[in-house]
Amino acid sequence: MATEVNLIPQSTDRAKAMSGRGAAGAVDRSAAALGTGRLIINADDWGRDRKNTDRTADCLALGTVSAVSAMVFMEDSERAAGIAREMKVDTGIHLNFTTPFSAGNAEARLVEHQRRLTAYLRRHRLAQVMYSPGLADSFSYVVLAQMEEYCRLYGSEPFRIDGHHHMHLSANVRRQELLPAGTLVRRNFSFQPGEKGFLNRMYRRKVDASLARRHRLVDLLFSLLPMETDGRLKRILSLAHTSVVEVETHPVNEDEYRFLTGGECERWAGDFPIARCFSPSPLTGKE
Repeated sequence: MATEVNLIPQSTDRAKAMSGRGAAGAVDRSAAALGTGRLIINADDWGRDRKNTDRTADCLALGTVSAVSAMVFMEDSERAAGIAREMKVDTGIHLNFTTPFSAGNAEARLVEHQRRLTAYLRRHRLAQVMYSPGLADSFSYVVLAQMEEYCRLYGSEPFRIDGHHHMHLSANVRRQELLPAGTLVRRNFSFQPGEKGFLNRMYRRKVDASLARRHRLVDLLFSLLPMETDGRLKRILSLAHTSVVEVETHPVNEDEYRFLTGGECERWAGDFPIARCFSPSPLTGKE
């Protein structure tokens, strides 16, 4: 598990503190990378179900996954938390607004608030970029409930936050400042010119700049897929020599699981070490 960090000021109301309001000033990011890079392979959906948990645990045992993003209120959340404690897994929270909670301890009120968010966010592709004042209370409630459940399961506040389907980047979450200031938050995917349209890249850059004012970010984020793209994984590895690079993976996917457990991942990384945890050293927000 991640090292316990007290992110909640003791004199601040719990709900307000968890939302990050009242946190002191800008996040200190003065300790930049010291000329070296880092390759972090992070597995999402830890605890979603037994298959997700068990396949990721296989990768952790092999050292091809550095850390995990844990889902709460899901059918395997309790067991996954126990495995994480036993294996000393570096965990963060994987906020979920779009996939129904499947654990029996999800209260009806929470399920209903999440249902509203799911209906809104899945209505059209641009829903997450538009702020919805009518759903502000639902966003607050669903985030706070998941943060508190993570604390119950893992025994500490989440030091690192990302989101299922990247919905932690939705306009409501950012504008309402629902993520505690100073936490490590997943940025947008990184793209080279030509990989996405100009406006798309500019929007992502704007969101990342906004995140960097309150949170810690890795330098670059990529998905493990597509692995068949000529030279893509080699380019990612090259970038990791000089930048802090997170590679997002889902071992439940057959191709990704085979890559991570069949020796191909080690051959790809070669002599460059895959990080054994997420961030024992300071991370930056550089472009």
